[in-house]
Amino acid sequence: MKKILVLLLSLCALCIATEAAAQHITDSGYRTVGHIKSDGTIQDASYRTIGHLKSDGTVQDASYRTIGHLKSDGTVQDASYRTVGHIKSDGTIQDSSYRTIGHVKSDGTVQDASYRTIGHAKGIPLSWAAFYFFFRD
Repeated sequence: MKKILVLLLSLCALCIATEAAAQHITDSGYRTVGHIKSDGTIQDASYRTIGHLKSDGTVQDASYRTIGHLKSDGTVQDASYRTVGHIKSDGTIQDSSYRTIGHVKSDGTVQDASYRTIGHAKGIPLSWAAFYFFFRD
């Protein structure tokens, strides 16, 4: 469940950044696992609110507790502002030691470090989709 929460929280922030309408997030089999509303509310597949995204890069859980931050330079931080990773402009996701842990392709395909597809976030900015790798189980 937390894995899905993180994926959804990460991907939802994109809607705020782009002011897009509500969007669906799918798993590798194209099954809907969540929804992102234009106001930044993140919902699971059953439309239960599981988080919120702020336009300043703050990611919050359903209770509005901050669980992470995305800085404009691609640095990803936890709630205590400790750097936990980096998002490169080509969609490569790295941990705090600069080891590659995943990829987000320009078409919205989310992949693990071995290039296996783990989800889809079409129309969502790459940097926000990358949050998935830092706030999951």
